[in-house]
Amino acid sequence: MDTCTKSAEHGLYTEPAYHLLREDSEHPLILVCEHASHYIPPALHDLGLDKVAAREHIAWDPGALELAQSLSQALGATLIAANYSRLLIDLNRPRHAPDSIPLQSEIYQVPGNQHLDEATREYRRQQLFTPFHQRLQRIIDRRLAAGREVRVVGIHSFTPIYYSQPRSLEVGVLYGNATAYAARILEGLWTLPIKVAGNQPYEIDPLSDMTVPVHGDARGLESVLIEVRNDLLRSPEAVQCWSDRLAPLL
Repeated sequence: MDTCTKSAEHGLYTEPAYHLLREDSEHPLILVCEHASHYIPPALHDLGLDKVAAREHIAWDPGALELAQSLSQALGATLIAANYSRLLIDLNRPRHAPDSIPLQSEIYQVPGNQHLDEATREYRRQQLFTPFHQRLQRIIDRRLAAGREVRVVGIHSFTPIYYSQPRSLEVGVLYGNATAYAARILEGLWTLPIKVAGNQPYEIDPLSDMTVPVHGDARGLESVLIEVRNDLLRSPEAVQCWSDRLAPLL
């Protein structure tokens, strides 16, 4: 950022952009939770949203962090997780994607993201987006340099009601190039009495996704994104159930 142009949000992001668990793990899996938190610095007044909306699925993926932490513990695998809300900047969007800093998310306008100057947008990139992805890249680089196997898996949740339409899907496995890895996971899930699909409720798109296309597919690594419906992750027992289902497949 041009040092002559100071962001209006300068100095607000005092917490680290991410936290790491089991960084030195020997397990090939790296878990990524880009939408782990709904935290917005108090000075930004929830970006003008009411308290309910600021903690809705537009701000984070409810239950995703708990699931990622449970998987990390079960497998002894590394986890990198965001410490800030996706409404500030979405860590699973390319830097210059139209919804990287969303003006609207589903039915919700985001007042605090309207009319941002470029200095503020760039400040969020430098404070939140760049540190997260640089650290993930360094972890991958170090393991590949050591000749180790690496897999990158994003852990997400999705809302059961989207634009007033209910979703019956319970878990989706999203993938681009890693068709064989995704197929193994899907085959395992299809043995269970749950509603499962590949590339639903979303699809991986290099123009609108970051983790799988950039850290996985572009580097020739096995990489998928797991989406679990968030009403199925609302208790410790439910999270443990999904962790038990997914851990052996990942």
